[in-house]
Amino acid sequence: MDGKISVIVPVYNSIDCLEKCVNSICAQTYGNLEILLIDDGSTDGTGELCDRLAAQDVRIRVFHKENGGASSARNLGIRYAEGAYLGFVDSDDYIEPDMYALLMGAIGERHVPIAQISRDERDETGERLPDVCVPPERVRFCRSEDFLRELLLHQGDCSFCTKLVRRELFARHSFPEGLLNEDFRLLVELLRETEGVLILPKQCYHVVCRRESTTRKRTRDSFSRVFVDIVNNADEVQLLVDREYPGLHDCAVRFNLYQRLDYLLHVPIPQMKGAFCRGVVGYLRRHVPDIVTNPYLTGKNKIYLLLLSVAPETVRKVHARKMARQNRRLGR
Repeated sequence: MDGKISVIVPVYNSIDCLEKCVNSICAQTYGNLEILLIDDGSTDGTGELCDRLAAQDVRIRVFHKENGGASSARNLGIRYAEGAYLGFVDSDDYIEPDMYALLMGAIGERHVPIAQISRDERDETGERLPDVCVPPERVRFCRSEDFLRELLLHQGDCSFCTKLVRRELFARHSFPEGLLNEDFRLLVELLRETEGVLILPKQCYHVVCRRESTTRKRTRDSFSRVFVDIVNNADEVQLLVDREYPGLHDCAVRFNLYQRLDYLLHVPIPQMKGAFCRGVVGYLRRHVPDIVTNPYLTGKNKIYLLLLSVAPETVRKVHARKMARQNRRLGR
């Protein structure tokens, strides 16, 4: 299959890692591709680096824009992309040379609109970290409802960076701007328009876990808005599931409760008196029967959720002390 691929790379202050990322895309064995570097208002010289990289390879096009976040950068890239298929790579990650050849070959053979490669996680030194998403043993086609079920159980991969997607699927959809956890939100929408996703086992996409990334950078009292967005997204997917996938109701309830658990275990204690946090706790109190009976929550999940519904600040303080002791033991 010889369709053109457009690889879209949102770039913001990535001067220390961008060249490795772009070189890994330029080295692809699949030749019919273009690379769109979307400079999202960088202030550290990354924009100039984008221009220098473009001067070295005619397949690279650069777009400079005011800062608006990764979603706005991706959406601009989609508007200007010339390929029949779209791929996305984050500027601090890198990929294996055969990644897009494998994905395009699978699409041509199986005639699917979305194919997904497997991934691994690395620290900043290149050391392998435990897999967040366990790859299948062999090529696997996952029906849309089954794929959504795995996402709701935190077993699937919602990242667009590991996927190659037929461009026409974006005709009526775009990445939600001003939000984090944006891949999950959009993927749920696209799954409604496809029969499923073809998953390849080879781990060709390498996620680099940098301490200063958008969703990880925190101080004692700072709080990434991703934890708010995951709660809001859980509410949206609950409505969609109950309307279109009623068989996944219990999975969606579990997802909703788990996202709120994640929020409450990360929110800074001084912010727990805010309206949003009070709403999260109120949700737990209204759903105590669901906490007790849901078959997809672990016993530990249930204990934490029940305790948080009664004494959220006390549980949060105890959990914070526990994590501090653990980090000291690990030398963090």
